[in-house]
Amino acid sequence: MRILRIARKNLDHISLRDLIVAIAPLVLIVVAAFWIAYQFVKPAPPAALAMTTGTEGGAYRAYAERYREILARDGITLELRPSSGSIENLRRLADETSGVDVGFIQSGSGAAADAPGLVSLGSLYYEPLWVFYRGNVVLDRLSQLKGKRVAIGPEGSGIRKLALQLLSANDAEQQPTTLLDLGMAAAAKALQKREIDAAFIIAGPDSAVVQELLRADGVRLMSFSQAIAYTRLFPFLSSVVLPQGAIDLARNIPGRDTTLLAPTANLVAREDLHPALMSLLIQAATEVHGHAGLFQRTGEFPAPVAADFPLSEEAKRFYKSGPSFLQRYLPFWIAVLVQRMLVMLVPAIAVLIPLLRILPSLYAWRIRRRIYRWYGELKYLELELERNREPAQISEYLARLDTIEQRVSKLKVPLAFSNQLYTLRQHISFVRDLIRNSQTK
Repeated sequence: MRILRIARKNLDHISLRDLIVAIAPLVLIVVAAFWIAYQFVKPAPPAALAMTTGTEGGAYRAYAERYREILARDGITLELRPSSGSIENLRRLADETSGVDVGFIQSGSGAAADAPGLVSLGSLYYEPLWVFYRGNVVLDRLSQLKGKRVAIGPEGSGIRKLALQLLSANDAEQQPTTLLDLGMAAAAKALQKREIDAAFIIAGPDSAVVQELLRADGVRLMSFSQAIAYTRLFPFLSSVVLPQGAIDLARNIPGRDTTLLAPTANLVAREDLHPALMSLLIQAATEVHGHAGLFQRTGEFPAPVAADFPLSEEAKRFYKSGPSFLQRYLPFWIAVLVQRMLVMLVPAIAVLIPLLRILPSLYAWRIRRRIYRWYGELKYLELELERNREPAQISEYLARLDTIEQRVSKLKVPLAFSNQLYTLRQHISFVRDLIRNSQTK
């Protein structure tokens, strides 16, 4: 009961009608601000996306499996689509109808001019190029492969395109050189059986095929004596060193420091992929590729290096500042929801604050307006009295004043404005005295 009495007492100080009328336009302005802000709110990210990977059992596929596990923790389903390699991945990403959102692309596989709708999310790791060969003569230049039987990888693979580029630069891709489209495992077997003379392979040092060939009798690994020249002529390549004994210290494999060429694996996405998913993918890449290895230091990858495609705006922001504040402390979907709400709330609050400052003045103006409008009537009556003081008019003036007084007596104003209402009544009495005094003169 006490609460009701307090509420009733507070209502006596407020005119709900005037308050509602004062608030109504402000509410419309705030709603308009919300609507305008909503036009800039990106839709919520989809709960699933598709990744084009690589051959079954390959490095791209293995890494993609880890990405799928990491994204699943945040409720994102990652569909994996196997492919023949980097070139096919690029074709899928460039095709709007393929349904593919992201994939692994070997640097040097394409160019932004050929696929304008693609962006890079960063470089992930070095992909060392291993050139294994047979023979007693040490080879350190690709031009020395001219006239030999060389496995360059299957159609659609990044290794095949790279091998052709490098052999062409050495005038070694034409006859009498024999180029064979063999996959990694098939090339390794053919090399050990002496069916081919050399094989181009791109794989990590832990790859079973690489480990097998490094230990195989009669098989040598080329150390590129012209590595620096290659990195200048082909900017997407890096020069890396496989230290002596790094593969097997006990057997001293390799027997000397070996210089290799290495493109980088890149995470490439369609530019219309939701920014929140881009951020989540880069976080997954950091978890998967951020460790140290034979060719990289801890934290070296993923890196904001755009070899073939421009770095996305979200990737630039991530590499500069890390995950957003909300994603650091909130679950992914809650962070996305709050982020979208903030886009709407911030401009609305920016509009609301000055409007709330105006509201009391607007409310007070409406109350005073109901009181002050009668001063115009009183002033008009005074002016008429000065112009015409005929006895016949006096009674009319008094009648009009009585009407004003009756209507004023019916005015309902909040207690805070009662003093102004009483002042108005005093002024009505003052005008009545003026009229009566003029009657006696």
